[in-house]
Amino acid sequence: MSGDYILKRSGEQFMFNLRAGNYQVILTSQRYASKASAQQGIESVRKNSPADERYNRLTAKNGSFYFTLSAANGEIIGNSEMYTTATARDNGIDSVKANGPTAVVKDET
Repeated sequence: MSGDYILKRSGEQFMFNLRAGNYQVILTSQRYASKASAQQGIESVRKNSPADERYNRLTAKNGSFYFTLSAANGEIIGNSEMYTTATARDNGIDSVKANGPTAVVKDET
């Protein structure tokens, strides 16, 4: 089972979630002013998700682990959920790498 992008409204803005094949959200986008911009964000994930250097592996103040995915210009495209271990976070990155380039888009706008 492959992953998918869920494109949806968030108030007056647009956003997307990348889900793994088990339907778990593995990346949440920033908010976009237009649907077209959100769709460009999805294309940016497709392009940048295979590249390990695009991931920032981070630790929150409470000790949880998470990551961000950035475009080539350094702008953050999306954030992960919080993980209890660095290994779980790294598994999340592997899932984005595997699902990001080919996941289908489900438009719920």
